[in-house]
Amino acid sequence: MTEWQGKRVVVVGLARQGLALARYLAPRGCQLVLNDRRPAEEMQAVQEDLADLNGKAGDSIEWVFGGHPLEVLDGADIIFPSGGVSLSIPLLVEAQSRGIQISNDSQVFLEAVPCPVIGITASAGKTTTTTLVGRMASVGHQKGRVWVGGNIGTPLLTHLHEIQPNDLAIMELSSFQLEVMTRSPDIAAVLNITPNHLDRHQTMEAYTAAKARILELQQPGDLAVLGHDDPVAWSLAGKAIGRVYSFGLNPASLDIPGCYVKDGFVYLWDGESEIRIMPTTDIRLRGEHNLLNVLAACSIAAAAGLPISAMQTGVEGFTGIPHRLELVRNWRGADWYNDSIATAPERAMAAIRSFDEPLVLLAGGRDKNLPWDEFARLVRQRVDHLILFGEARAVINQALSSTNGLPGGQAIAIHECPGLQEAVRVASEVVEPGDVVLLSPGGTSFDEFYDFEERGEAFRRWVMELQ
Repeated sequence: MTEWQGKRVVVVGLARQGLALARYLAPRGCQLVLNDRRPAEEMQAVQEDLADLNGKAGDSIEWVFGGHPLEVLDGADIIFPSGGVSLSIPLLVEAQSRGIQISNDSQVFLEAVPCPVIGITASAGKTTTTTLVGRMASVGHQKGRVWVGGNIGTPLLTHLHEIQPNDLAIMELSSFQLEVMTRSPDIAAVLNITPNHLDRHQTMEAYTAAKARILELQQPGDLAVLGHDDPVAWSLAGKAIGRVYSFGLNPASLDIPGCYVKDGFVYLWDGESEIRIMPTTDIRLRGEHNLLNVLAACSIAAAAGLPISAMQTGVEGFTGIPHRLELVRNWRGADWYNDSIATAPERAMAAIRSFDEPLVLLAGGRDKNLPWDEFARLVRQRVDHLILFGEARAVINQALSSTNGLPGGQAIAIHECPGLQEAVRVASEVVEPGDVVLLSPGGTSFDEFYDFEERGEAFRRWVMELQ
């Protein structure tokens, strides 16, 4: 565990993760520098929230706002960029050239946590799967409390002082967090790896390498859970230090324990026998991608030693997480769905495939330098009205133009809007009874909103205001 006394520590980015770090580090005798690119007038609420830390930190906290000046690195021992802060910004490039250690809140948590940890990462589905595993563990882990967090909800570092050795921690981990971590969880799950965040990682090789870190630093007694239907995730099996569990629509191998579907039921192969868990009709989540999320959660639960009854209870009645295929309301005879969490074209495609009804699709936001061609082909086959919004609207429209005349395609109505609110208005004008109106952007929210949650909440509000 790191000794903090007397060290100069720089925290970059004062959102959830940065604030959790500030509260954890302040009483530990370090010289704390809190840095954010937002101007001072926008940071007053944050300063007021952390005002009580000055006394705990000994000397006053050093605040640096309005940018990331290189001077904050002078004398620094360690720097903590929040997940949304790219390692390519000049401040962090300079930190690396000076040999200053780079870390994050998840690394600090893993170094200090006294209980077993399950870590879950993926290009898609990790939030739903983490939530499902948390539900299963809450009824199946009888030894102590269950803590769920990481990249979702409250950073687990906030609760570190409460966690006991018999507890169980379940963490969602993003590639942004993993790329600087030097510690792996006891059970590491990689659900899938598909093109995502290439605006940050630049190449699939770098993105895959960041994901792979979740299991590369495990110990021989640790476990890995991998999706065998995803070729990139499954290719990491050779990097696993301990035993591998799998999940997929069909069994992987009799040598590998894991979950799969057969004859309309979810099964677990435990290495010796086949155990029926539940009928697939008990799963209330739409789409094949959500069936895979349930299979992943059951395999992770099995690796953690949770009983079959806990898997069943965890799935029963679960209709999904906010902003993931979330039914907002029925208006004018159409169901309106919020899938704001779909920030890559492939995730929007999974949402489209979840419906058989005529679709009015709202797509756009900010592009992540990801390919839109497959998305465009699917839209030509399945969407009746496409409403594009935000910065990415021209990029997506260009991809649609290149699919004109392809076999299986159809002519669709395409509308372009500067922002999401205008897109909702246009959808309200074209929707007909029996349609599904689906917000599944395929791009990030950062052109118009702070994050996908704010975008989803705005969509929900504007839809509820329709009269």
